[in-house]
Amino acid sequence: MSPRHHLLAAVLGVAIASPGLQGCMRGCTSSQPPVLINTSMFNQPKALPYAASDFFFDGMVMRVPVPGTVARGDLAAPGGPAEVAAEGAAGGSNPATPEAREAQLARGRERFGIYCTPCHDERGEGRGVLFERAKVPTANLHDQKIRDQSDDNLFDTISNGKGLMPAYRYPIAAADRRAIIAWVRHLQAADAPVEAAK
Repeated sequence: MSPRHHLLAAVLGVAIASPGLQGCMRGCTSSQPPVLINTSMFNQPKALPYAASDFFFDGMVMRVPVPGTVARGDLAAPGGPAEVAAEGAAGGSNPATPEAREAQLARGRERFGIYCTPCHDERGEGRGVLFERAKVPTANLHDQKIRDQSDDNLFDTISNGKGLMPAYRYPIAAADRRAIIAWVRHLQAADAPVEAAK
């Protein structure tokens, strides 16, 4: 045998003879505690919200955001609260000119077709694909309780979801949510069949 084989045999002999390592062998049990290479897997110190801390000078675990931090969704970008506030000041779902109104309705119809039709169907009656195939209960947008809601309430429902409806704050920009509301109001006013959004 070569010296390499002798060394390998010696290491294996020590491993087999060691009671601490016998528990590692497949099918064997050991009364010894397991050999822990990385103890942090079992012992992970962490700080809970509102807990005290000796580490920070103010004694609190929760930290104050760095000055200038912008919360998610608070940028003056499409869909951000700054845009929503600007829309509210400008009339939101009711543009001033007829051309702007037509453009908003066209955009609302397109976005409604993408995001709302699968559940509410193209007329907004709550008989979309999910209802037809799985009988998922979906709101009829022509119900009086929905007609009576303000545009801001509908905007909040689209943004944050309600019941089984998911939140669309991030996939749909604020201006598009307002356009969808304008299209829903158009459907409610027409209350007649319309061709599917293309």
